[in-house]
Amino acid sequence: MTTLVIANHDNAELHASTLNTVTAATQVGGDVHILVAGSGAAAVATQAAQVDGVAKVLHADADQYKDGVSIEVANLVVSLAGDYSHIMAGSTTSGKDMLPRVAALIDSSQISDIMAVDSADTFKRPIYAGNAIATVQSSDATKVLTVRPTGFDAAGVGGSAELAIIEGPAADGTTSVVGRELTVSERPDLGAADVVVSGGRGVGSAENFKIIEGLADKLGAAVGASRAAVDAGYMPNDYQVGQTGKVVAPNLYVAVGISGAIQHLAGMKDSKVIVAINKDEEAPIFQVADYGLVADLFEAVPELVEAL
Repeated sequence: MTTLVIANHDNAELHASTLNTVTAATQVGGDVHILVAGSGAAAVATQAAQVDGVAKVLHADADQYKDGVSIEVANLVVSLAGDYSHIMAGSTTSGKDMLPRVAALIDSSQISDIMAVDSADTFKRPIYAGNAIATVQSSDATKVLTVRPTGFDAAGVGGSAELAIIEGPAADGTTSVVGRELTVSERPDLGAADVVVSGGRGVGSAENFKIIEGLADKLGAAVGASRAAVDAGYMPNDYQVGQTGKVVAPNLYVAVGISGAIQHLAGMKDSKVIVAINKDEEAPIFQVADYGLVADLFEAVPELVEAL
């Protein structure tokens, strides 16, 4: 029994979600291999080889893997699938784009967003926006799974796995990346931050989000937003926390001007400590908050920043 973990990376650095996925793979049992498909990604392969619990790293270096196009990576994974009992990737944008294609091509039923491993064939995953947990047993020969990073601790670093260079199938060439717009920020990555400060519709405007950013900078935190704030154009899509955005579980989550709709709670209710600031004392966010402050955010947040 061997599990193949698909590395999430940018050709320069291994992303944190891969470490959580490796932990899930080790809980399945058997050996764990990591696939690094990229272009000029030797540094990523070296990082992957140092992850605890990994026995082998497969490094495929070719131009068609440079942009992580799902059809190219999926074809590579399918060519390797026969050697593995489990194939895993993080529930990230790339994982959720590529792995369903793999599952279809090998005629397997994907189990999405697992948050616990009961046994080699039985897994737990959230349903109904996290309000219920389903236990799913798979009889597929090769089990295909996306892993919710917040459900597993990150694997440590200090290993020395075997590093093997492999070649994948010829490039498909039917899909290519023609452009990419990335949000550049000096703040921590939202998905991996220890502290997150999020603003909601109550912030009122994109200009007012500077209040949220000021508090985040004082706390060394990442900035998030509710779907309502994103839909209103206050912040870009990649700041969205929730069922249709990013799922986070930081040590501290500060929700400012967020009512606490189910969609948002599904993305942050596993945070270790939740602080809510809202002038509506009946807001649902207070039902999950460890600390709640009923106050006008435009008065409370500046006072908090000054105190900090």
